[in-house]
Amino acid sequence: WGALMFPLTVSGVGIVVCLITNFVATDLSPVRKEADIERVLKTQLLVSSLLMTPCVYGLAVALLPSATCGGCTGGFYIGSICSSRINAFLCVAFGLWGGCLIGFVTEY
Repeated sequence: WGALMFPLTVSGVGIVVCLITNFVATDLSPVRKEADIERVLKTQLLVSSLLMTPCVYGLAVALLPSATCGGCTGGFYIGSICSSRINAFLCVAFGLWGGCLIGFVTEY
């Protein structure tokens, strides 16, 4: 059941992290003039990535199975592919930090 809920809990925790990041952007580091907009957007991007990374790791450890499945030690099967908690975490983390890198490089 936990493995089925993993994507949903990542989204749910992302909403909470979004609210915390919004607080940082609006109360701790608000935009006071036009020149501050880019700085605050990049701060939001970095803070959300920093907060989500340990959250996703904790969710992977808490929700994904660690049972041995045949020739796959310490992991679980998805179809015919053996995976593990760390692989699922890395998949989400690379997407998270890849998006952060794209945000900083393209100055979007």
